[in-house]
Amino acid sequence: MNTQFRKGAIEMCILALISCQERYGYELVQAIGQYTEINEGTVYPILRRLTQEEYVSTYLVESPHGPARKYYRITAKGEKHLEALKGEWISLSQIVNSILGGEHHDKE
Repeated sequence: MNTQFRKGAIEMCILALISCQERYGYELVQAIGQYTEINEGTVYPILRRLTQEEYVSTYLVESPHGPARKYYRITAKGEKHLEALKGEWISLSQIVNSILGGEHHDKE
């Protein structure tokens, strides 16, 4: 799969997961990993960018099993961004499904 396309889809998945439940980074890797192969090297740069763009905010929670965990929480700006991404995804997937399903008509 095209790397840029995959990163965009992963970004949307990360925001969707965080919108349902605040999570820490490795927890996101595990959640997405249930559906597709992914590693921390893909997720953490996306989380950093989402934080810089103020789509998510962070807070620390002490852990009894090691260092404090950085949790991610979606912001109002992030919720709006997620809704826009979902709309784009639905539109694009309908177009692709139509073409793949043979519903396209060549204009000649």
